[in-house]
Amino acid sequence: MTRTRELFGTDGVRGRANVYPMTPELALRLGRALALVARKSNGNGNGNGNGKGAQVLIGKDTRLSGYMLETALAAGICAMGGRVMLCGPIPTPAVANLTQSMRADVGVVISASHNPFGDNGIKIFGPDGFKLPDRDELAIEALLSDPKLEKGSTGAGVGTAVRIDDAAGRYIVFAKNTFPRELTLNGVRVVVDAAHGAAYKVAPAVLAELGAEVIPLGVRPNGRNINRNCGAMHPEHVQNEVRKRQATIGIALDGDADRLIVVDEKGSVVDGDAVMALCATRMLKAGTLANNTLVSTVMSNMGLERAIAKLGGRLTRTQVGDRYVVEEMRRSGAVLGGEQSGHLVFLHHATTGDGVVAALQVLATMVREGKAVSELAKVMQRVPQVLKNVKLPARRPIGEMPALSRQIALAEKKLGKNGRVLVRWSGTEAKLRLMVEGPKEDVLNTLVDEMVHAAHADLPG
Repeated sequence: MTRTRELFGTDGVRGRANVYPMTPELALRLGRALALVARKSNGNGNGNGNGKGAQVLIGKDTRLSGYMLETALAAGICAMGGRVMLCGPIPTPAVANLTQSMRADVGVVISASHNPFGDNGIKIFGPDGFKLPDRDELAIEALLSDPKLEKGSTGAGVGTAVRIDDAAGRYIVFAKNTFPRELTLNGVRVVVDAAHGAAYKVAPAVLAELGAEVIPLGVRPNGRNINRNCGAMHPEHVQNEVRKRQATIGIALDGDADRLIVVDEKGSVVDGDAVMALCATRMLKAGTLANNTLVSTVMSNMGLERAIAKLGGRLTRTQVGDRYVVEEMRRSGAVLGGEQSGHLVFLHHATTGDGVVAALQVLATMVREGKAVSELAKVMQRVPQVLKNVKLPARRPIGEMPALSRQIALAEKKLGKNGRVLVRWSGTEAKLRLMVEGPKEDVLNTLVDEMVHAAHADLPG
């Protein structure tokens, strides 16, 4: 029987801070397990004081609970003879980059991304800067209950922790180097909202050092205001400021800065699909889109697929989650992928979604072509899309819900090649997610309502 992950979700471990599983007790054991796994895989000794224990790099966002979890993780790693490198508040992609460049065995991010400040999470990167595959997370889960975790190092074998004071500076240098050297942002007025999160220092700095006039929002974290009515989850603040200040572009990041929402010079939102269309079509014309392939998820709009196909490219879809996008990119050799939500991966620059790097690619295109973002985004014509979430008492395989299955089939027949139906369960709760695309929004709303009714009709009793 195949074992499934219970602790790790699509983006690491996540939950309410100081409530299982996001407790210091669990973080301590996770630190022990990570140190043991990394030590075995790197062949770096046995925690006997020879200085060759596992090296684990830890970064976090600005949540209050980050202090608690960071300390517990570090304690567990040191207990197994590991060496901890503490980077403080830096973006998730910075941890991925630094794990690789500093030759750490493991990189850990303490963040709940776009979630409210009361939540937190732990996600893990391997030495190559990529998120751990499902099988490795499953192995770590199994190790958490292993008695060998109680046998830590002693004496001179106990590990150490050091603070990397220039971690943010290293990332700033890296991000700037992804922007073409022959270009500059002189004369470009940028509104950037860092969501009071991990990029509150680095995002404005990168843009300013490239010559932009920066109007910063969401750069005063207090441990409790991350993502609160700001950032990528609330781009209306950037929209208003772009209009008010007559800015060239607006950039909204989420709490750990692995997600980007762009706002054009008119104050309109340009989501992840439109950014991918903007970049992928230019890469197709330049012959730099490897295998003429863009990778995205089942949630991406049909308009993206059509924009790519028009130039001879193709869109490969994966299940929801940027980790699955990256896995498919690596498997197929693709260099560009992402999600409608704004996780954008430029694999020739970064190993995971990077909001700052993605913004720089949009800015580079804008400067090089001398066109406004609204003009660049016209490359994609969005197909009407209706989304609805339905909370139900319990999960049940969709194939065992006859009324819903019939309604899905009817909707697919009605839409034909002009539309698309996607029905799936949430990965974390008994919530059914319904998505329908097609030419007429009123028809889509009717189809979704009929599916919602059918889902309730399938409930027992």
